[in-house]
Amino acid sequence: MKQLLKKLSEAYGPSGREEQVGRMIRDELKDYVDEIYTDNTGNLYAVKKGTGAKIMVAAHMDEIGVIVTFVEEKGFLRFSNVGGVNPHILLGQRMVFANGTIGTIGMEKLDDIKKLTLEKLYIDIGAKDREEAVAKVKVGDIATYNRDVVEAGNRIIGKAMDNRAGCAVLIKAMQELTKTDNEIYAVFTAQEEVGLRGSRTASYRLNPDLGFAVDVTLVGDTPEAPTMDVSLGKGPTVKVKDASVICHPKVKEMLESLAEKENIPYQLEVLIAGGTDAGAIHLSREGIPSGVISIPCRYVHTPGEMVDLDDMANAVRLLTLFLSQPLNMQEIFPCYLS
Repeated sequence: MKQLLKKLSEAYGPSGREEQVGRMIRDELKDYVDEIYTDNTGNLYAVKKGTGAKIMVAAHMDEIGVIVTFVEEKGFLRFSNVGGVNPHILLGQRMVFANGTIGTIGMEKLDDIKKLTLEKLYIDIGAKDREEAVAKVKVGDIATYNRDVVEAGNRIIGKAMDNRAGCAVLIKAMQELTKTDNEIYAVFTAQEEVGLRGSRTASYRLNPDLGFAVDVTLVGDTPEAPTMDVSLGKGPTVKVKDASVICHPKVKEMLESLAEKENIPYQLEVLIAGGTDAGAIHLSREGIPSGVISIPCRYVHTPGEMVDLDDMANAVRLLTLFLSQPLNMQEIFPCYLS
Protein backbone atom coordinates (compact mmCIF):
# COMPACT_ATOMS: atom_id res chain seq x y z
CA MET A 1 0.00 0.00 0.00
CA LYS A 2 2.81 2.44 0.89
CA GLN A 3 4.53 1.99 -2.46
CA LEU A 4 1.29 2.31 -4.40
CA LEU A 5 0.19 5.39 -2.47
CA LYS A 6 3.58 7.07 -2.93
CA LYS A 7 3.50 6.47 -6.69
CA LEU A 8 -0.04 7.78 -7.06
CA SER A 9 0.41 10.77 -4.74
CA GLU A 10 3.53 12.05 -6.45
CA ALA A 11 2.05 11.73 -9.94
CA TYR A 12 0.90 14.83 -11.83
CA GLY A 13 -2.86 14.86 -12.32
CA PRO A 14 -4.88 18.06 -11.89
CA SER A 15 -8.51 18.20 -12.97
CA GLY A 16 -8.77 17.63 -16.70
CA ARG A 17 -5.18 16.36 -16.92
CA GLU A 18 -5.46 12.96 -15.24
CA GLU A 19 -3.74 10.91 -17.98
CA GLN A 20 -0.55 10.08 -16.04
CA VAL A 21 -2.52 8.79 -13.05
CA GLY A 22 -4.81 6.83 -15.34
CA ARG A 23 -1.87 5.06 -17.00
CA MET A 24 -0.52 4.06 -13.58
CA ILE A 25 -3.89 2.66 -12.52
CA ARG A 26 -4.30 0.80 -15.79
CA ASP A 27 -0.93 -0.89 -15.26
CA GLU A 28 -1.92 -1.89 -11.72
CA LEU A 29 -5.27 -3.43 -12.75
CA LYS A 30 -4.90 -4.76 -16.29
CA ASP A 31 -4.15 -8.31 -15.08
CA TYR A 32 -6.98 -8.36 -12.52
CA VAL A 33 -10.04 -7.32 -14.52
CA ASP A 34 -11.97 -8.53 -17.55
CA GLU A 35 -12.04 -5.19 -19.34
CA ILE A 36 -10.41 -1.79 -18.99
CA TYR A 37 -11.13 1.34 -21.04
CA THR A 38 -11.55 5.12 -20.93
CA ASP A 39 -14.26 7.52 -22.10
CA ASN A 40 -14.42 11.00 -23.62
CA THR A 41 -14.40 12.70 -20.21
CA GLY A 42 -11.18 10.98 -19.14
CA ASN A 43 -12.69 8.43 -16.76
CA LEU A 44 -10.97 5.05 -16.50
CA TYR A 45 -13.21 1.96 -16.18
CA ALA A 46 -11.96 -1.38 -14.79
CA VAL A 47 -14.62 -4.08 -15.06
CA LYS A 48 -15.14 -7.45 -13.39
CA LYS A 49 -18.01 -9.05 -15.26
CA GLY A 50 -20.85 -10.91 -13.57
CA THR A 51 -24.54 -11.70 -13.79
CA GLY A 52 -25.66 -10.11 -10.53
CA ALA A 53 -26.12 -6.52 -9.46
CA LYS A 54 -24.29 -3.87 -11.44
CA ILE A 55 -22.24 -1.82 -8.97
CA MET A 56 -20.32 1.34 -9.81
CA VAL A 57 -17.52 2.32 -7.41
CA ALA A 58 -15.97 5.72 -8.11
CA ALA A 59 -12.67 7.14 -6.88
CA HIS A 60 -11.55 10.41 -8.43
CA MET A 61 -8.07 10.67 -9.90
CA ASP A 62 -7.76 14.45 -10.10
CA GLU A 63 -6.14 16.87 -7.67
CA ILE A 64 -6.44 20.60 -7.17
CA GLY A 65 -4.09 22.99 -8.97
CA VAL A 66 -3.61 26.41 -10.53
CA ILE A 67 -3.91 27.49 -14.17
CA VAL A 68 -1.85 30.19 -15.87
CA THR A 69 -3.96 33.12 -17.05
CA PHE A 70 -1.28 35.67 -18.03
CA VAL A 71 2.49 35.93 -18.49
CA GLU A 72 3.97 39.29 -17.47
CA GLU A 73 6.75 41.10 -19.32
CA LYS A 74 9.21 40.24 -16.53
CA GLY A 75 8.33 36.54 -16.81
CA PHE A 76 6.09 36.15 -13.78
CA LEU A 77 2.97 33.99 -14.19
CA ARG A 78 -0.48 35.07 -13.04
CA PHE A 79 -2.94 32.28 -12.33
CA SER A 80 -6.40 31.20 -11.25
CA ASN A 81 -7.56 28.16 -9.32
CA VAL A 82 -8.48 24.68 -10.50
CA GLY A 83 -10.57 23.41 -7.62
CA GLY A 84 -10.48 24.54 -4.02
CA VAL A 85 -7.13 26.23 -3.40
CA ASN A 86 -6.44 28.64 -0.55
CA PRO A 87 -4.15 31.64 -1.25
CA HIS A 88 -2.67 31.50 2.25
CA ILE A 89 -1.67 27.86 1.75
CA LEU A 90 -0.31 28.55 -1.76
CA LEU A 91 2.07 31.30 -0.63
CA GLY A 92 5.66 30.08 -0.81
CA GLN A 93 4.82 26.66 -2.27
CA ARG A 94 6.75 24.95 -5.05
CA MET A 95 4.55 24.13 -8.05
CA VAL A 96 5.25 21.81 -10.99
CA PHE A 97 3.81 21.86 -14.50
CA ALA A 98 3.18 18.84 -16.73
CA ASN A 99 6.48 19.34 -18.59
CA GLY A 100 8.47 19.37 -15.34
CA THR A 101 8.91 23.15 -15.06
CA ILE A 102 9.01 24.13 -11.39
CA GLY A 103 8.29 27.52 -9.86
CA THR A 104 7.61 29.08 -6.50
CA ILE A 105 4.63 31.21 -5.54
CA GLY A 106 5.35 34.78 -4.47
CA MET A 107 3.23 37.68 -3.29
CA GLU A 108 2.91 41.36 -4.13
CA LYS A 109 3.50 43.87 -1.35
CA LEU A 110 0.54 43.65 1.00
CA ASP A 111 -0.03 45.57 4.22
CA ASP A 112 -2.61 43.14 5.63
CA ILE A 113 -2.03 39.43 5.05
CA LYS A 114 -5.72 38.81 5.78
CA LYS A 115 -6.48 40.51 2.45
CA LEU A 116 -4.40 38.04 0.47
CA THR A 117 -6.20 36.81 -2.68
CA LEU A 118 -5.14 34.80 -5.71
CA GLU A 119 -4.86 38.08 -7.65
CA LYS A 120 -2.01 39.14 -5.34
CA LEU A 121 0.02 35.99 -6.05
CA TYR A 122 2.25 34.96 -8.95
CA ILE A 123 4.46 32.03 -9.95
CA ASP A 124 8.18 32.63 -10.44
CA ILE A 125 9.80 30.00 -12.68
CA GLY A 126 13.13 31.83 -12.77
CA ALA A 127 12.57 33.39 -16.20
CA LYS A 128 14.27 36.73 -16.84
CA ASP A 129 11.51 37.95 -19.20
CA ARG A 130 8.27 36.98 -20.94
CA GLU A 131 10.02 35.37 -23.90
CA GLU A 132 11.98 33.01 -21.69
CA ALA A 133 8.88 32.21 -19.61
CA VAL A 134 6.60 31.30 -22.55
CA ALA A 135 9.27 28.98 -23.90
CA LYS A 136 8.50 26.83 -20.85
CA VAL A 137 4.94 27.67 -19.77
CA LYS A 138 1.96 29.06 -21.67
CA VAL A 139 -1.45 30.44 -20.78
CA GLY A 140 -3.69 27.48 -19.92
CA ASP A 141 -0.95 25.30 -18.46
CA ILE A 142 -1.80 23.82 -15.06
CA ALA A 143 0.51 23.35 -12.09
CA THR A 144 0.14 21.25 -8.94
CA TYR A 145 2.06 21.04 -5.68
CA ASN A 146 5.60 19.68 -6.03
CA ARG A 147 5.94 17.37 -3.01
CA ASP A 148 7.37 13.94 -2.22
CA VAL A 149 5.60 11.49 0.08
CA VAL A 150 7.06 10.94 3.55
CA GLU A 151 6.28 8.37 6.25
CA ALA A 152 5.39 9.40 9.79
CA GLY A 153 5.12 6.09 11.60
CA ASN A 154 2.00 4.38 10.31
CA ARG A 155 0.87 7.58 8.65
CA ILE A 156 1.65 8.98 5.22
CA ILE A 157 2.05 12.67 4.40
CA GLY A 158 1.91 14.05 0.87
CA LYS A 159 -0.06 16.00 -1.67
CA ALA A 160 -3.15 14.68 -3.46
CA MET A 161 -4.11 12.12 -0.84
CA ASP A 162 -7.46 13.59 -1.88
CA ASN A 163 -8.07 11.36 -3.64
CA ARG A 164 -5.14 9.13 -4.55
CA ALA A 165 -5.76 7.43 -1.19
CA GLY A 166 -9.23 6.50 -2.44
CA CYS A 167 -7.76 5.32 -5.75
CA ALA A 168 -5.29 3.11 -3.88
CA VAL A 169 -8.09 1.58 -1.81
CA LEU A 170 -10.17 0.83 -4.91
CA ILE A 171 -7.15 -0.64 -6.75
CA LYS A 172 -6.36 -2.95 -3.83
CA ALA A 173 -10.01 -3.99 -3.47
CA MET A 174 -10.22 -4.91 -7.15
CA GLN A 175 -6.97 -6.87 -6.90
CA GLU A 176 -8.23 -8.80 -3.88
CA LEU A 177 -11.73 -9.38 -5.23
CA THR A 178 -11.27 -12.90 -6.54
CA LYS A 179 -14.91 -13.97 -6.72
CA THR A 180 -18.22 -12.14 -6.94
CA ASP A 181 -21.55 -12.68 -8.67
CA ASN A 182 -21.94 -8.93 -9.07
CA GLU A 183 -20.76 -6.95 -12.08
CA ILE A 184 -18.28 -4.44 -10.72
CA TYR A 185 -17.31 -1.22 -12.47
CA ALA A 186 -14.39 0.47 -10.74
CA VAL A 187 -14.44 3.96 -12.21
CA PHE A 188 -11.47 6.23 -11.61
CA THR A 189 -13.11 9.53 -12.36
CA ALA A 190 -11.91 12.80 -13.85
CA GLN A 191 -12.66 16.38 -12.78
CA GLU A 192 -14.29 15.68 -9.40
CA GLU A 193 -12.60 18.72 -7.85
CA VAL A 194 -14.33 21.07 -10.29
CA GLY A 195 -17.88 19.77 -9.96
CA LEU A 196 -18.17 15.95 -9.93
CA ARG A 197 -18.03 16.01 -13.71
CA GLY A 198 -16.54 12.60 -14.45
CA SER A 199 -18.90 10.70 -12.17
CA ARG A 200 -21.84 12.48 -13.78
CA THR A 201 -21.02 11.16 -17.26
CA ALA A 202 -19.89 7.74 -16.01
CA SER A 203 -23.03 7.03 -13.98
CA TYR A 204 -25.22 8.11 -16.90
CA ARG A 205 -23.31 5.77 -19.18
CA LEU A 206 -23.41 2.76 -16.84
CA ASN A 207 -26.83 3.26 -15.19
CA PRO A 208 -25.77 0.98 -12.29
CA ASP A 209 -28.05 -0.67 -9.76
CA LEU A 210 -25.94 0.66 -6.90
CA GLY A 211 -23.40 3.47 -6.63
CA PHE A 212 -20.41 4.02 -4.35
CA ALA A 213 -17.73 6.63 -3.91
CA VAL A 214 -14.40 6.06 -2.18
CA ASP A 215 -12.91 9.38 -1.10
CA VAL A 216 -11.25 11.12 1.83
CA THR A 217 -13.07 13.05 4.53
CA LEU A 218 -12.22 15.70 7.08
CA VAL A 219 -11.40 14.97 10.73
CA GLY A 220 -12.12 16.63 14.04
CA ASP A 221 -9.12 15.37 16.00
CA THR A 222 -6.61 18.21 15.55
CA PRO A 223 -6.20 21.18 17.96
CA GLU A 224 -9.30 23.40 17.91
CA ALA A 225 -10.61 21.65 14.82
CA PRO A 226 -14.22 22.13 13.76
CA THR A 227 -16.41 19.75 15.72
CA MET A 228 -16.61 16.46 13.83
CA ASP A 229 -16.80 12.91 15.14
CA VAL A 230 -14.06 11.48 12.88
CA SER A 231 -10.47 10.75 13.91
CA LEU A 232 -7.38 9.51 12.14
CA GLY A 233 -6.61 5.86 12.89
CA LYS A 234 -10.05 4.80 14.12
CA GLY A 235 -11.15 3.19 10.86
CA PRO A 236 -12.73 4.24 7.58
CA THR A 237 -16.02 6.08 7.73
CA VAL A 238 -19.46 5.13 6.53
CA LYS A 239 -20.92 8.37 5.27
CA VAL A 240 -24.34 9.48 6.41
CA LYS A 241 -24.47 12.88 4.68
CA ASP A 242 -22.41 15.61 3.09
CA ALA A 243 -23.26 18.72 1.07
CA SER A 244 -23.79 16.69 -2.10
CA VAL A 245 -25.64 13.57 -0.94
CA ILE A 246 -27.73 12.02 1.80
CA CYS A 247 -26.59 8.40 1.50
CA HIS A 248 -29.30 5.83 1.00
CA PRO A 249 -30.16 4.43 4.46
CA LYS A 250 -30.16 0.84 3.20
CA VAL A 251 -26.62 1.21 1.83
CA LYS A 252 -25.46 2.80 5.07
CA GLU A 253 -27.06 0.02 7.14
CA MET A 254 -25.53 -2.69 4.96
CA LEU A 255 -22.05 -1.23 5.38
CA GLU A 256 -22.49 -0.85 9.15
CA SER A 257 -23.80 -4.39 9.54
CA LEU A 258 -20.97 -5.86 7.50
CA ALA A 259 -18.31 -3.93 9.41
CA GLU A 260 -19.73 -5.05 12.77
CA LYS A 261 -20.06 -8.66 11.65
CA GLU A 262 -16.45 -8.80 10.43
CA ASN A 263 -15.01 -6.73 13.33
CA ILE A 264 -13.83 -3.96 11.00
CA PRO A 265 -13.40 -0.67 12.88
CA TYR A 266 -15.45 2.12 11.32
CA GLN A 267 -16.81 5.59 12.07
CA LEU A 268 -19.98 7.36 11.03
CA GLU A 269 -19.44 10.54 9.05
CA VAL A 270 -21.57 13.65 8.74
CA LEU A 271 -19.62 16.14 6.62
CA ILE A 272 -21.00 19.67 6.88
CA ALA A 273 -19.30 21.02 3.73
CA GLY A 274 -17.90 19.33 0.66
CA GLY A 275 -18.99 16.30 -1.31
CA THR A 276 -17.97 13.25 -3.31
CA ASP A 277 -18.74 11.56 -6.60
CA ALA A 278 -21.78 9.98 -4.91
CA GLY A 279 -23.39 13.41 -5.16
CA ALA A 280 -23.57 13.03 -8.93
CA ILE A 281 -24.14 9.27 -9.04
CA HIS A 282 -27.27 9.26 -6.88
CA LEU A 283 -28.93 11.86 -9.14
CA SER A 284 -28.20 10.07 -12.41
CA ARG A 285 -31.12 9.09 -14.62
CA GLU A 286 -34.05 8.05 -12.37
CA GLY A 287 -31.85 7.96 -9.25
CA ILE A 288 -29.32 5.40 -7.99
CA PRO A 289 -29.08 4.29 -4.33
CA SER A 290 -25.59 5.35 -3.28
CA GLY A 291 -23.17 5.24 -0.39
CA VAL A 292 -19.65 6.33 0.49
CA ILE A 293 -16.67 4.79 2.24
CA SER A 294 -14.29 7.55 3.30
CA ILE A 295 -10.69 7.65 4.48
CA PRO A 296 -10.05 10.13 7.31
CA CYS A 297 -7.54 12.74 6.17
CA ARG A 298 -5.93 15.66 7.96
CA TYR A 299 -5.09 18.94 6.17
CA VAL A 300 -7.23 18.32 3.07
CA HIS A 301 -6.41 20.54 0.05
CA THR A 302 -2.90 21.29 1.31
CA PRO A 303 0.45 19.88 0.13
CA GLY A 304 0.74 18.00 3.45
CA GLU A 305 -2.35 15.83 3.58
CA MET A 306 -2.09 12.96 6.10
CA VAL A 307 -3.75 9.53 6.07
CA ASP A 308 -3.41 6.42 8.24
CA LEU A 309 -2.42 3.09 6.65
CA ASP A 310 -4.64 1.07 9.01
CA ASP A 311 -7.66 3.16 7.97
CA MET A 312 -6.86 2.42 4.36
CA ALA A 313 -6.36 -1.31 4.96
CA ASN A 314 -9.70 -1.53 6.76
CA ALA A 315 -11.36 0.43 3.94
CA VAL A 316 -10.05 -2.19 1.51
CA ARG A 317 -11.46 -4.97 3.71
CA LEU A 318 -14.88 -3.36 4.01
CA LEU A 319 -15.18 -2.55 0.31
CA THR A 320 -13.95 -5.97 -0.82
CA LEU A 321 -16.37 -7.79 1.47
CA PHE A 322 -19.29 -5.66 0.33
CA LEU A 323 -18.55 -6.22 -3.35
CA SER A 324 -18.16 -9.96 -2.75
CA GLN A 325 -21.61 -10.56 -1.27
CA PRO A 326 -24.59 -11.43 -3.46
CA LEU A 327 -27.11 -8.60 -3.71
CA ASN A 328 -30.79 -9.05 -4.53
CA MET A 329 -31.76 -5.51 -5.44
CA GLN A 330 -35.52 -6.17 -5.36
CA GLU A 331 -35.28 -7.53 -1.82
CA ILE A 332 -32.99 -4.77 -0.56
CA PHE A 333 -34.88 -1.90 -2.21
CA PRO A 334 -38.48 -3.19 -2.54
CA CYS A 335 -39.96 0.31 -2.94
CA TYR A 336 -37.21 1.75 -5.13
CA LEU A 337 -38.77 3.19 -8.31
CA SER A 338 -42.04 1.42 -7.54
